[in-house]
Amino acid sequence: MTYPAMASKFSQRLLGLRAKLLRRYEHGPFVRCLSGLYGCRWRRYERSRGQPEDCCCSKLEGASFVLLVAAFCLTLLFLYFWGQAENDYNDFDWFNFGHLGFWFPWSVVLLVISAGFFTYVTVLMLLAVCLLSEGQKLHLHWSHKVGILISLIFSVAATAVLSDLWGEEWTTLLLSFQVTAPYLHLGGVLLMTSLAWPVALHVFRMNSSVRRGLIVGVYLSVLLTLYLVPLGLYSPCIKQKGTLGPAPALIGHRGAPMLAPENTLMSFEKAVEAGSDGLETDVAISYDGVPFLMHDHNLQRTTNIQEVLPNRTGDSAAMFTWSELEGLNAGSWFLSQNPFGTAGSLRQEERQRAGNQSVCSLQDFLQLAGQAQKLVIFDLYRPPYGHPYSNSWIQRTLDVLYNVSSIQSSQVLWLPSDQRSWVHQSDPDLQQTSGTRLPLEELQRNNIVRLNLPYSSMSAELTREYSAVNISTNLYVISQPWLYSLAWCTGVHSVTTNAPQLLRTLKSPLLLMSPEEYNLMWILTDVLSFMLVVVIFYFHRWREQKLAFCSDREVKQDNGSCRQKKPEMGDIWSVSSSNCQTEKMLNLATVMEPSRQS
Repeated sequence: MTYPAMASKFSQRLLGLRAKLLRRYEHGPFVRCLSGLYGCRWRRYERSRGQPEDCCCSKLEGASFVLLVAAFCLTLLFLYFWGQAENDYNDFDWFNFGHLGFWFPWSVVLLVISAGFFTYVTVLMLLAVCLLSEGQKLHLHWSHKVGILISLIFSVAATAVLSDLWGEEWTTLLLSFQVTAPYLHLGGVLLMTSLAWPVALHVFRMNSSVRRGLIVGVYLSVLLTLYLVPLGLYSPCIKQKGTLGPAPALIGHRGAPMLAPENTLMSFEKAVEAGSDGLETDVAISYDGVPFLMHDHNLQRTTNIQEVLPNRTGDSAAMFTWSELEGLNAGSWFLSQNPFGTAGSLRQEERQRAGNQSVCSLQDFLQLAGQAQKLVIFDLYRPPYGHPYSNSWIQRTLDVLYNVSSIQSSQVLWLPSDQRSWVHQSDPDLQQTSGTRLPLEELQRNNIVRLNLPYSSMSAELTREYSAVNISTNLYVISQPWLYSLAWCTGVHSVTTNAPQLLRTLKSPLLLMSPEEYNLMWILTDVLSFMLVVVIFYFHRWREQKLAFCSDREVKQDNGSCRQKKPEMGDIWSVSSSNCQTEKMLNLATVMEPSRQS
């Protein structure tokens, strides 16, 4: 083939491509499906393509679309918020148990409902964006408008109620951003970039320069904000290689409550088997002076008190004698209520053993910890007024610690703040631990060597500040890998967890990256997004200018005329041109096709 022939063929293909770009394609079946799902117009399909000077929808439909966007944002926010709160689902369910009197996994139900509403609203958003990308007008069916309103009300109401009853969970949300923010930024930029197509399509079809400038200004402002968000981001998990400290030690929260009933001997044995470095529990004093393990004020949640002594279900656990406590079953509830959804993973012999657990004494707990050489930490509850040991509960606990157990004093993180000075003078080997944040001077004056704080207090600056004066930090209760990874990157020394068997398997923090890797991801994402947005806007501007030049004219001269055509096939809409350039290209491509085949 000669060079002129190759050049001619390339020119013909280029003209054909240009002609195709100037066409408006209307994908009939696809648009029918979109319109049916979005507007519920299934019986017949009505052409709803907007004219170049028209807006994408009426004022009513525009308000409906704004409501849809608001519902999408709020349902996404609540779903993300509740998804990150998974670490505390067990506390939420037991909180409801205390108020309602029966067990039910409300946390999972709330998650399913929020996921359902978000999926529904997201599908409508995708349908709307696809219709806009096809140049169609929006006609949302009234049933969808009701569904959007219900989704919006649910998200607002659930967020308000949880903020009032469980406001500290917003701290969890803020902590999650320190881990997920780099990836949320990436997703946000990709989402806004994909919206460039429908935005540019409708912007360059508007005659109103004010409306056009407003839409472009809002879009570019949001896009620019997303581009610059990383300048204000902070993540402890973005750090230089070699600067990561050791993994935080694991302290089993009431043992291993996902594998056995909490605060039972089986639970602590499971925690030891899972590789826990320490054991955490709660200690009360029985009416006859025996320290035993129980977290709740009464026995209703974790024993069969309702069956054995139904008239005393609301009594304080400390008002029972040890013989009465020993006669209760402290494990059957774990199998029937399955609080973590893990009881089904136990072997048959383990299920039988779990169902026969009894209330554990402090003596047995300390004996196990001493033999396994594990640290222990416990909350010590003062007996109620009128209890025989209401004034000597600390001495009674120390008597068990020193006289009937083999544990070493150095293994005990002494948390009770009452009579701390006297306890330290009696036994300086006890590791004095504070459950509250105090000034450094006061901590040192009280001989504090460890802080035991809720994970919402997590702060790399706080950890470094206390480490500088040899005070280590323990955070509770951390059971999710992402939260443990954040504590690891922050430099926390130990965490109390419901899932030692899970966290022990982590070899490094999740989502750990170096500053160089993060900067590369950030800059590359922004640059590619900007280039793509520019190309999309330029393309739509170029095409709309060409199509505008072709519209509203009909010239009858043979040498330079063109007629507005309606194609025979329903999937192409051709627009006339005053200088006939578009039709000439189409005709040239048609003429050349048989010659190439021959």
